[in-house]
Amino acid sequence: MRDLFVAAVVFGLIPMVLRRPQVGIYLWCWISYMNPHRLAFGFAMTFPWAYTIAIATLIGMFASKEPKRILWTRETILIVVFLVWMLITTYFAFFPQLAWEGWVKFFKIQLMTFVTIIVITNRERLNGVVWMIALSMGFYGVKGGIFTILNGGAYRVQGPYGTFIGGNNEMALALVMTVPLIHYLRLQEKRHWLKLGLTGAMMLTAISGIGSQSRGALLGMVAMALFLWLKSRSKVITGMMIVVAVGVIGSIMPQSWYDRMNTTKTYQQDESAQGRINAWHTAFNVAQDRVTGGGIEMFRPAVFRQYAPDPGNVHDVHSVYFEVMGEHGFIGFGIFMAIMAFAWTRGNSIIRRTKRIPELKWANDLAGMTQVSMVGYASCGAFLGLTYFDYYWHLIAIMVILDYLVTQHIANPDTQV
Repeated sequence: MRDLFVAAVVFGLIPMVLRRPQVGIYLWCWISYMNPHRLAFGFAMTFPWAYTIAIATLIGMFASKEPKRILWTRETILIVVFLVWMLITTYFAFFPQLAWEGWVKFFKIQLMTFVTIIVITNRERLNGVVWMIALSMGFYGVKGGIFTILNGGAYRVQGPYGTFIGGNNEMALALVMTVPLIHYLRLQEKRHWLKLGLTGAMMLTAISGIGSQSRGALLGMVAMALFLWLKSRSKVITGMMIVVAVGVIGSIMPQSWYDRMNTTKTYQQDESAQGRINAWHTAFNVAQDRVTGGGIEMFRPAVFRQYAPDPGNVHDVHSVYFEVMGEHGFIGFGIFMAIMAFAWTRGNSIIRRTKRIPELKWANDLAGMTQVSMVGYASCGAFLGLTYFDYYWHLIAIMVILDYLVTQHIANPDTQV
């Protein structure tokens, strides 16, 4: 039944995608973030849903009579530069075949990022993207939060196997990133019942993130909660929600969770932490030795034997920063950090320009919550290697689109955004 449901939804909406390519972006977000096909048991698990949706969306986009415009900003230009630099690092990679497969996968993600920028041209469509991301990840947040409460936090919350969010750490990062987007939707909602539902979903998603038992998630959740409070326009209500969530988490999590979290203070004796640090040293040493780094998928035994302080301790890098540094050298690392910095300052610019414009209060909220989501990625990402996660790159696209809509409205207040 699950296979048939996914097939019915996708193929049922394809005709609409061909007429309205923005629907293709919503559908692509659903498939990419919720991964409903990975919850099935038959043909749906291996069918190329994302590829099918992407092709239909591209056809619909080119067939549409709407004007096509790519927003060439500092971020989008640097994304193209990053892709080109990654192509160079792939050519000189330690494992060219694996690196090439990784580059192609990332190129597809960036292609849909740019299609999103082209197709999402107004507030309604942008909110549709935010809703679809929040619903897709919120499904796991609500489900995982209830699971954590019912089981007293005894078991880890994990995502569907074979996806970006398959592991507990990866799921935790995605959930931390999703809380601010749900909060944005809650701020915009006028219907009381739906506002209450979004409040509950937001708190359950936070509980689910902690229920993953990821130590990085705890640090990321603390950083995200702090910025969520700072960026929120209703600090009293937001503060109360945070206090309630902390109280619930503190009352349900078992002693084993506290013991695991406390190992962050004694990382010298933690084998996993030492393995990560060894991988970080490896990444730095490779970047020092090779301008182009080691290429995608370089963290393998042969590389550790040559560059690691402890050659026998082979461990995944578990850090977006050292992952980029090791795989693409200091140049790639600089480009990656510049994209993040420019997106953050663009958010600051949007917040400053919309502060006293009542009809753009929604844009002020979205810019602030997108920044908070980026904080979740940046903090959790320090301990998790998800450089190529499409969720983060969609946040960059949201910020670029939002800036364009704000600029258009300020220049011409009669413009509908």
